[in-house]
Amino acid sequence: MTEFIRKRAANAKNDILSGITVALALVPEAVAFAFVAGVDPLVGLYAAFMIGFITSMFGGRPGMISGATGALAVVMVSLVAEGNAMGALGDNLGLYYLFATVILMGIIQVLAGVFKLGKFVRLIPHPVMMGFVNGLAIVIFLSQLNMFKDADGDWFSGTQLYTMLALVGLTMAIMYFLPKLTKKLPEALVGILVVSAIVIFGDLDVATVGSFIRDGGGEGLKGGLPQFQFDIFSKVPFNLQTLKFIGPYALILAAIGLIESLMTLNLVDELTETRGNANRECMAQGGANIVTGFFGGMGGCAMIGQSLINIKSGGRTRLSGIVASVLLLVFILFASGFIEKVPIAALVGVMFMVVIGTFAWSSFRILNKIPVSDVIVLVAVSTLTVIFDLAIAVIAGVIISALVFSWENAKRIRARKRMREDGTKVYEIWGPLFFGSIIAFNEKFDVKNDPDKVEIDFVESRVSDHSALEAILNLVNKYEEAGKTIKLKHLSEDCKVLLYKANPKFREVIVEAVDDPRYHLAEDPEKFPKPLSEYSF
Repeated sequence: MTEFIRKRAANAKNDILSGITVALALVPEAVAFAFVAGVDPLVGLYAAFMIGFITSMFGGRPGMISGATGALAVVMVSLVAEGNAMGALGDNLGLYYLFATVILMGIIQVLAGVFKLGKFVRLIPHPVMMGFVNGLAIVIFLSQLNMFKDADGDWFSGTQLYTMLALVGLTMAIMYFLPKLTKKLPEALVGILVVSAIVIFGDLDVATVGSFIRDGGGEGLKGGLPQFQFDIFSKVPFNLQTLKFIGPYALILAAIGLIESLMTLNLVDELTETRGNANRECMAQGGANIVTGFFGGMGGCAMIGQSLINIKSGGRTRLSGIVASVLLLVFILFASGFIEKVPIAALVGVMFMVVIGTFAWSSFRILNKIPVSDVIVLVAVSTLTVIFDLAIAVIAGVIISALVFSWENAKRIRARKRMREDGTKVYEIWGPLFFGSIIAFNEKFDVKNDPDKVEIDFVESRVSDHSALEAILNLVNKYEEAGKTIKLKHLSEDCKVLLYKANPKFREVIVEAVDDPRYHLAEDPEKFPKPLSEYSF
């Protein structure tokens, strides 16, 4: 117990310092995503605080940071616009429809956790993961380029541009070289503080968090505690029409939020060499979004950029996320004036270093070493993440990988043919029998020219789905219509259960009594741990 407490206490300093760094980086991100969604900056900041705090306390991945994200904000734009159009000018109905949608989104995510759907993240192939991190790194990089524009949307030029580049470069240099000198100081926080000091004491005319908010139409960071939104019940009618409107948005937001959260969870797992709980994270994300919707937040999910800042700054436990979220609330309540003075250049420098650390540079080295199909998946997921969003990219990548896998397995079906002394023709089937391989399976048989007795041996095959059941049934019917006898042997118990359940006719053609050690090996592989070829039958 003493050792456990000592180790936790030893990392407390890293968690606290990392939490401070993350809180500073969260401010412009939350504000920017609120502007993207078309809502007040405080709606984004409240979401970052509430979601970050709840998921840090109850989530399935200590050290992961959650808050308002761009992936969700881009979907919310049309939701808010359509909602505003339903009411009179100034009613701001879109905001309340957003809150209702976030609540429904949270309920869907909680149900995903209750039904343990988080485990399906295991089905995401490695090329999809690499494409995900590469695409997300590009998206983060492109989002930071907007910080090099003025309020009118024009690119910086001249002294303004050179000053911005110099400050960004200084931040990146501090983050790169400081760990080589000492690992006791969080490089991201030191970079932000040094650059902020240069700007403040040097009285440099550069963009700051405060000017960024005001240029976007906001009035600043100053605000109070989140308030329960009683207006939701009076402004949003709870009827079928509302459900039809917000339902599709809630489903899309829930899917994007869970995919991004679970993918980030996997990435943090790999970086920390620990294991998170996907189903617990689903429930925590859902619960956080329900609370956020009721208390005036825009909803959110895991943030890969801030999560990587946290991990690389030494944050490992729930304390880092709790510190970041609580400190964000402190900024809103008491320290808004100080945070508004932080130069945007310092935060851009931090995010650029996150981009460099996020991008899987090894993907360039392995392009000529992995299958072409995996290269296509990797590039496709990266591209779709940039063009559309994470959910579409990941789903497309999984579909492509699944189709390639099915195609490759479909080609593995084999049939070895031999004749017994009694004139029975035996087909020994090798490979999986499923929807992709049934055409090749049917081509192996010659019903017209086969002898009167035929036997199909499935000792090296498995019947996997309904298509396979239908293929076998059709084959049996063809032989019987031709006046020939057909028997099925060496079917595993699970395959026989499928066949018997599908059609009672199979009881007439399946041979139950089998005296063949190969069959028992297939039935109980623990009794025969070596490969089939190593046994003498």
